[in-house]
Amino acid sequence: MEELGFTVELLNNGYATGSAALAVGAILFIPFALKYGRRPMYLFSLIGQIAVMIWSAKMQNTADLILTNLFNCLLGALAEVIVQMTVADVFFVHERGLMNNLYIWCMTIGGSLMPIAAGYITIDQGWRWLWWWLAIILGVLLILFTFFYEETKFMPSINGTPSIVAASDVPEHRKSADHKPLDLEPVDSIVTTVAPPRKSYLQQLTPWTTSEGSMLQLLHHTYQPFFVMATIPAVLYVALLYGLVTAAFQVSVTLISTYLPAPPYNFNASQVGLMGVSALVGNTLGTILSSPFSDRLILWLTRKNNGVYEPEMRLWLLLAFAPLFPAGILIFGAALTYLTDSYTDIIADAVVGVTFTRNVISTVFVFALTPWVTRVGLQNVMLTFALITILALASTGLFIKFGKQWRAKTAQRYRVFSQRQMDTRDKL
Repeated sequence: MEELGFTVELLNNGYATGSAALAVGAILFIPFALKYGRRPMYLFSLIGQIAVMIWSAKMQNTADLILTNLFNCLLGALAEVIVQMTVADVFFVHERGLMNNLYIWCMTIGGSLMPIAAGYITIDQGWRWLWWWLAIILGVLLILFTFFYEETKFMPSINGTPSIVAASDVPEHRKSADHKPLDLEPVDSIVTTVAPPRKSYLQQLTPWTTSEGSMLQLLHHTYQPFFVMATIPAVLYVALLYGLVTAAFQVSVTLISTYLPAPPYNFNASQVGLMGVSALVGNTLGTILSSPFSDRLILWLTRKNNGVYEPEMRLWLLLAFAPLFPAGILIFGAALTYLTDSYTDIIADAVVGVTFTRNVISTVFVFALTPWVTRVGLQNVMLTFALITILALASTGLFIKFGKQWRAKTAQRYRVFSQRQMDTRDKL
């Protein structure tokens, strides 16, 4: 900040620009993941972010700061949705709680561990090396995804052979005088399932897997997330809850990096970084406690409900962890899994809407943070956030009680949105 002459307000504006880009990025790129598969979009995001990291390492002026934040978050927005799509592709309902919590833990751990590492890297190697190290790490990930990540997108296909009716199998009264089968009306063939052939290694690494559907259908997914969010209560609930919880976390991070280096605290870079230890511990404990318990809880509740699983069963865990909100953001793991279980076939559109709302809320709060703190003080800002999140978490009780009824009322709407997907199990 001192080397390039950046002000605190400019840094906050750069951060807010990134939050806005995160909101827009998924809308721009996720339709292509639906059309061409997950694999090409993972690779595209990694290659683009490596380029942005190199650009950031050579940053010189305000334009570099704003543009690197913009492009980095545009590309990074893919991760906020495409991972959920992959989880829905690969895992069963009783496995998604653990997988979603591991994803949330990995995503938030970056915000906890990176400040710790960044403080020591800045002191020992200089701040530019933060970006060089990120470029190196992303390069390793690019190699792993290039050679080991197989496309997970669901591609409907029917593999089978029609049954053949032999003359000896035709009843006597349906044979002609010369013992040849009579011409019968065509009937549906019985299809015998045949196991699909195993793909070779090179076939598994196909650059893209194109789905049927026109470009117009692809463009539908740039606005359909907003219709999904506006007409299905569960999606709007998760969007608002995630947005408020994430905004609270991001505001805390921004306040720490902005005010602790200044008097009367005078923390150096490594001391500021160590403030991430508390978030690291909280997120890790939340994952250890909630991940296994989430999936076991729904199995137990399903047995109690005569073997019928209902997505609202996930939300009891959220209420249990609500008093421990400061321990981490993993509350969202339960809410997100509820969304995945309820609307699996439209998970891409649903999570795009959630991500957009989350980042809009974060952008508004971060942009307003500096004048807000100046006007009312740090304590009142955090108190306001606490009250807002308490109200948001209290709304969980409404979905536990009425969620099933609301899902039943919106079932037809869900089927309509599902049929508009590039590939969906409902079409089989």
